[in-house]
Amino acid sequence: MHETIVLVLPADNHVHSEWSYDTSPEASMVRSCEQALALGLPSIAFTEHLEFTAGGPGDAITGIAADARWWNRIKPLDVTGYQAGIQECRERFPSLRVIAGVEAGESHLFAGSAAAIIRGHSWQRVLGSLHAVPHRGKLISADALFGHMPSDEAMRCYFTELLHLIEGSDLFEILAHPDFPRRYWPAGPHLYQEKPFEEEYRTVMRALAVSERVIEFNTRTPLASVELITWWRESGGRAVSFGSDAHVPRRVGDRFKLAVDIVEAAGFRPGRDPYDFWRV
Repeated sequence: MHETIVLVLPADNHVHSEWSYDTSPEASMVRSCEQALALGLPSIAFTEHLEFTAGGPGDAITGIAADARWWNRIKPLDVTGYQAGIQECRERFPSLRVIAGVEAGESHLFAGSAAAIIRGHSWQRVLGSLHAVPHRGKLISADALFGHMPSDEAMRCYFTELLHLIEGSDLFEILAHPDFPRRYWPAGPHLYQEKPFEEEYRTVMRALAVSERVIEFNTRTPLASVELITWWRESGGRAVSFGSDAHVPRRVGDRFKLAVDIVEAAGFRPGRDPYDFWRV
């Protein structure tokens, strides 16, 4: 008699809903929860964008000019409305753990503004991300770097600023999509190669590991290789978080089975319970 092996999928710790400024009318907390249940996910974390259009007290951004192409896209997070949505989902889906969180963008540049919201409320998941970088006195979208310099130089510029984020902010627990611009690689995301940037990856990973934080396996970007996740383990990393970065319900938990295979091959296993990170 053959033993049946049941695949337990990890929690999706990076999901956006109608409360993020860059989602479409299709976005829905309720439908995202329904998708999570249909897939058998143990939990879903709604990590809505927390980004700012102006510097405030304690923000280093005050000396950097605004690039309208970046800043005009951003809208503030309606924390009250968001929290009401979380409560509704918890009541409607009692068998699913619904986690409240934010994705804090550029929190080393907006330390004061971000801290006021992150430390002023109760969040279970705080992601740190770098969507924009300072360049020639302006904060510009990370993918716009490719229009200013050769592709490899643009990636190295991004990794340099990512290190500043890690070393300059203690507001987040999970580093989201650590190589974000690979999504926009000019020759095509599928042609992006990790190996030429191994030194930069390892430098970033060592800094993150020393701070005892968690790296995200993001399934929206071209998937990270086993080799890249192994670099994380070799750099001292002890935990991996899975995130679909879904902006529409149908993408919740997307490609998680493949992601699990990759993370396991790099030496990580399920944590203490279904809601935990995967660990060495």
